[in-house]
Amino acid sequence: MPLLGRDTSELRALLQKEGAPAYRGGQLAEWLYRRRALTFDEMSNLPGALRTRLQDKYEVGRSRLVTACHSQDGTVKLLLELRDGARIETVGLPYADRFSGCLSTQVGCPVGCVFCATGQGGFTRNLTAGEIVDQALAIQAEGSDRRLDHVIFMGMGEPLLNYEAVMKAARLLNNEVGVAMRHITLSTGGIVPGILRLAEEKSQLGLAVSLHAPADNLRRRIVPNAKWPVAEVIAACHQYIRLTGRRVTFEYCLLGGVNDDLEQARQLAALLHGLNCHVNLIPYNSSGTARFREPSLESIRAFRRALANLGIQVTQRLRRGRDIEAACGQLRQRIDKETRL
Repeated sequence: MPLLGRDTSELRALLQKEGAPAYRGGQLAEWLYRRRALTFDEMSNLPGALRTRLQDKYEVGRSRLVTACHSQDGTVKLLLELRDGARIETVGLPYADRFSGCLSTQVGCPVGCVFCATGQGGFTRNLTAGEIVDQALAIQAEGSDRRLDHVIFMGMGEPLLNYEAVMKAARLLNNEVGVAMRHITLSTGGIVPGILRLAEEKSQLGLAVSLHAPADNLRRRIVPNAKWPVAEVIAACHQYIRLTGRRVTFEYCLLGGVNDDLEQARQLAALLHGLNCHVNLIPYNSSGTARFREPSLESIRAFRRALANLGIQVTQRLRRGRDIEAACGQLRQRIDKETRL
């Protein structure tokens, strides 16, 4: 039974049941989340007899690092093997002003975005809160001497289809690891009940919605498992903004010749008019399929300029980690390759 995924209060209660004083739970939490211990033997300020009892009954709960790939731009991608043998990828992204972790929330993904390598691999299971937090610890250990201070749930999987585990992971990252809640962002494919739940709970997580098209007919081609119409997604975002006071980011993956013309930019601007939002343009990254092509630099600039001229706040995501297949839409490939070895 893994201990990673329990907060300090839960660890205190657990150790009291083991006959240890409650303060030992705080020490245990420190070893798990701040010092990133891999074994009980490392926990030198816990009595030897207690460490032995813990080792006999529990596991620390850390995953096994299979491979670590380092990009020329500083990005690091980790392939992790979980206790049941399932494998996931997670990415560390160093920037001038922050060190971000892009964490997976599921093994595979049921949403099935056609441009995304993860979605093409199918869905296996949800991750536990401990398995999600473990990725942040692994990134910190492997990726940089800098402290991990930003997290986005945007790796493999749909976070809002694993709501309870993701929200507990966010609390653990905040309270135990030390990542400010305002620096944690959840990226969703547009799961309306989940967005509304975030709104009702007045969550202070950042919200990013993968939109990719301004109209239902095109969006269903790009996100074939999208259940809710665009209008319902936008209405849920209005409710989220009203109840939380936070801005929404809309992610828009530009697919060459599919959703990157000026008419679609105008439709997108009309759809988002009056909404406290920001559009993040993500040029398509090739994931080994000939189905789509990358947009031209000219079309990216024209699309961005059109949105800006129509009053929409817009940025273009930097392409990072492409040389190690760690860019947006590329996760899962190396898992398949490693598994076949």
